[in-house]
Order: sequence, then C-alpha cells, then structure tokens
Amino acid sequence: MSRAETSGRAFLREQFQSKKGTKVIVSYALLILLSLLYIAPLLWMLSTSLKTNSDAVQWPLSWFPEQISTEGYSTILDPAASQPVIRWFVNSLVAATAHAGLVLIVAAPAGYALARMHFRGSRLIFATLVATLFIPPVTFLMPNYLIVDSLGWLDTLWAIVVPGAAGAFGVFFLRQFFTSLPVELEEAALVDGANRFQIFMRIILPLSKPALATLAVLSFLTNWNDFLWPVYVLFSKPNLTLQPGLAILQDAYNTNYPIVMAGGIIASIPVLILFLLAQRYVVEGVARSGLK
Repeated sequence: MSRAETSGRAFLREQFQSKKGTKVIVSYALLILLSLLYIAPLLWMLSTSLKTNSDAVQWPLSWFPEQISTEGYSTILDPAASQPVIRWFVNSLVAATAHAGLVLIVAAPAGYALARMHFRGSRLIFATLVATLFIPPVTFLMPNYLIVDSLGWLDTLWAIVVPGAAGAFGVFFLRQFFTSLPVELEEAALVDGANRFQIFMRIILPLSKPALATLAVLSFLTNWNDFLWPVYVLFSKPNLTLQPGLAILQDAYNTNYPIVMAGGIIASIPVLILFLLAQRYVVEGVARSGLK
C-alpha cells in the first residue's frame, strides 16, 4: 500500500471520528436540554413551596426565594390542621399499592392463558380485549359508579382499589411479554411432570420480574394520579385521596401558592422514589414486551 493511500485512509478515519464525536456532543446537549425542560416545573414547585405567599405572587417572578420559609409544609403537616393532608397521603398510598397488587393478580394468569393456552375463541377474546383499549375511560364512569354503589363501596377505599384492576392494558402488556419467553423452557418442564400451574408459578413469574415491575409501577402511577374517579365516589373529607384533596387545599387557603406547592411536592415524593427503584425493570420490561 502506497504512502498516499495510507494517509488518505487515515484522513477519512479522522473525519469519521470527528463527525461521530460531534454527533455525540449534540445528542448529549439535546438530552440535557430535554431533561431541564422536564425538571424545570418540579424545581419551580419546590422553589415556590419554600417562599412566603407575598414572595410567591410578586412580579417579576423569581426562581429563588428571598427568604426561605417552611410555613407551607408546617401548615399542611400539622396534625391539628383543618385539612388532613397526612390522612389523604396515607389513603392514596394504600389505595395505589393495593390496586397495583390486584392488577398483577388478575392480569398475570389472564395474560399467560392468552399467550400459551390455545383454546377455541382465544383469538376473539384477545381481539376484544385490545378493542376495549380504544374506548375512552370516561365512558365507564357511570357503569362503574352504579356497580360500586350496589356493592356498598361508595366513600370507601374499595371504590378506588377494585375498579380498573381487571383492565385490558395489563392483560395485553403481560401477554406480549409472555410470548417473548422461550417456549422450550415450558416444554422441558412438562416433560419433567410439571403442570401448567407449576410452570406458571415457578418458571414464568420468576422470569417476568421486569414486566411485572413495569406493570406495577404503571398501575400505581395511574391510581395515584387519578383525580376524576375519586371525586365521584369519595365524599367525606377524611376518606379522600391526595389528588382531590389538593384541589380542596387550594380552595381552602384561597390559592396560597406555597401551601399548594408544598402539597404537590409531598404528592411527588412516592412517585420519584418508585421510579428510581424500578427504572431498570421498567426499561427492560418495556423493551422486551415490544411496546414503544
């Protein structure tokens, strides 16, 4: 190889590496800007919760409080306060956790049956489940209300936990994940004398931790952030969950922004902790289930 060809290849390699390095820098810059775009409202909420009410409404607005005040937190966390925020927080935590567990109990066996047990009408059942995903959730408000009323669950946490636990999304999500698992593992277990229930409990579920964790997180967040349904079925103040409670908090204190933002920060803490603990499982579960 001549010296000219060698130098030409070296030049092309340097140009390629230079372009690749530029693309990496641009990609990281865009990711940082996108992260700041999503983090900015949370930082603003935190900053406002540490201001006095007069500081929060002054113009021009300021990112940093002139005088740090924890009055918003002390007001809503006071056990003797007229608005039981701590009770609302506990209600939301219990309801969201129970709802997520109930979704897994219902969706896991249903998804496995549709993924592996081929029986007459299984495709029609699966198609019907997928079709229900296109129905607006608000359509189910009145039927669910009548059912909850007939069961005597109005103004109780059962009305928040149970409805929606047998939703089509959980079944569809886990069914997609189960189909990605190698069927040879189940065939080997069948040869060794295991039945379907043993295969499901001892092989499928341990291998499905990413998908189960992902569905649990999504179900928890959906229940935690729900506002419309609790407004319909919860009436007394001590039985409210956090989202409708925060709306009452805003009216009760005549839009005292530090107090309202302090309530928002408290409502965000479990969500952030849950995401930090489960983000690895969420990414893996979504990737393996084929959902974008």
